[in-house]
Amino acid sequence: MKVRGAVLTEMGRPAPYARSRPLEIVELDLAPPGPGELLVRVQAAGLCHSDLSVIDGSRPRVMPMVLGHEAAGEVVQTGGGTPGFATGDHVVLSFVPTCGACGPCRAGRPALCEPGAAANASGALLSGARRFSRPEAPGHALHHHLGVSAFADHVVVSAHSAVRVAADLPPEIAALFGCAVLTGVGAAVNSACVAEGDRVAVFGLGGVGLAALLGARMAGAAEIVAVDVVPAKLEHARRLGATPVTAGEHAVEAVREATGGGADKVIETVGSARVLAQAYEATRRGGTTVTVGLPHPEQRLDIQAVSLVTEERTLKGSYLGSCVPARDIPGFITAYREGRLPVDELLTHRIGLDDLNEGFDRLAAGDAVRQAVLL
Repeated sequence: MKVRGAVLTEMGRPAPYARSRPLEIVELDLAPPGPGELLVRVQAAGLCHSDLSVIDGSRPRVMPMVLGHEAAGEVVQTGGGTPGFATGDHVVLSFVPTCGACGPCRAGRPALCEPGAAANASGALLSGARRFSRPEAPGHALHHHLGVSAFADHVVVSAHSAVRVAADLPPEIAALFGCAVLTGVGAAVNSACVAEGDRVAVFGLGGVGLAALLGARMAGAAEIVAVDVVPAKLEHARRLGATPVTAGEHAVEAVREATGGGADKVIETVGSARVLAQAYEATRRGGTTVTVGLPHPEQRLDIQAVSLVTEERTLKGSYLGSCVPARDIPGFITAYREGRLPVDELLTHRIGLDDLNEGFDRLAAGDAVRQAVLL
């Protein structure tokens, strides 16, 4: 079938993207779903820093690629072998397809699914297939982004990338549960294990950072300190009940002062080894530092190694919020419906597919939290 999608052919074009146009909105051919796959009509897709990191080259991926990884939509066809899914189902798409059979999946850690990681790295679906191509080059398949390629009006995905949700959930809100909420809220409740009374700090207030803030608040944190360089984001965090701290050389001291010596749980979402080192410094003795940011692979972390032992510190990574999507997406949606997790607070802009390049300029400048492409 013919679809419209956003194709990235090369990384590293200079900003502003409204001028350099790294994302080309074109007509594509989309092959039908194979066994274990779904054809999904995308209703909404979110713009994430992980997409921006591919565009600017700090998170290298295989090219050319149909970009986007945070989406919600409706199943319009199944390829067979998809128990639990039928035409008309509404789904949220997760950016790690989980096979359910490998060691990490069997151990309850599907974010580390080995076949899923291999497929994502190669730009393929879990089956190894690639379903997009250009009409003028039918023999040259385009790569999928994290098994989703959300910036297209229709996509083919593995059924292992999809979680059924209720049809009445607004699609621009539903989409956010596929990455921002899974990653941020999951980092707070699953990875950092924020408990009632904890003092929490969040470094970086993009969609994932603010979602972590919401997750910490839902978990009963007594104090939340929010760190960023953008005044509007700090004000947004203040409205959500956090103490704002301007990022920079004095941020660690300010967090320590606000939390009485350091936070019990610190979550870093920026994707900078330097900021992660600050987050570690801002963590109190016996505390936990969690990072969800994705720095360039060449960056290295410099911390005081002995403090891991003498202060019984924990430093851990969190991918997909250490979530089980089939369990956590419905649970987080329930919390949203009950008013305990106001995900609406993350959505700042609604745009069209043709506005993607301008949207990534807005994201790079810090002028947006989460933007949703409505398709």
